Amino acid sequence: MMVNDDAADAEFFGTIPFMVDLGVEFVSMGGGEAELALTLSARHMNSLRMVHGGVTMALLDAVMSIAGRSLNPEARAGVTIEMKTSFMRPGGAVGARVVARGKALHHSLTLCFCEGEIWDGGKLVAKSSGTFKYMRRVDTARAPK
Repeated sequence: MMVNDDAADAEFFGTIPFMVDLGVEFVSMGGGEAELALTLSARHMNSLRMVHGGVTMALLDAVMSIAGRSLNPEARAGVTIEMKTSFMRPGGAVGARVVARGKALHHSLTLCFCEGEIWDGGKLVAKSSGTFKYMRRVDTARAPK
């Protein structure tokens, strides 16, 4: 995997308020791959004191989108079209650092098909696949008037 030396890519990740609020760390992106990390705290847990499935899925969604985006220099975002996730085991305890790895499998001018995994040390926590639509600008939520 290519380690990110481009401050613009890390800065782009920092403009995703939800990921910043979760405390997600941008590790790398390039060549159709990406890596994110998260040190787990009590706020990431569910009532069973396991990582909340929504946290796991948010990490998978983001890492796959970023992996796909790394193949399209004009894309400023990858919007999720569909996503399937399989949970293998609980995702770590408070204080653990989980790692999300994403890989683009195939892409066209407008779509990218990706896989992602969450790892807690040497244990696979969850695996996902998703389809993402490339967006040329970040402000896609604004409707034309």
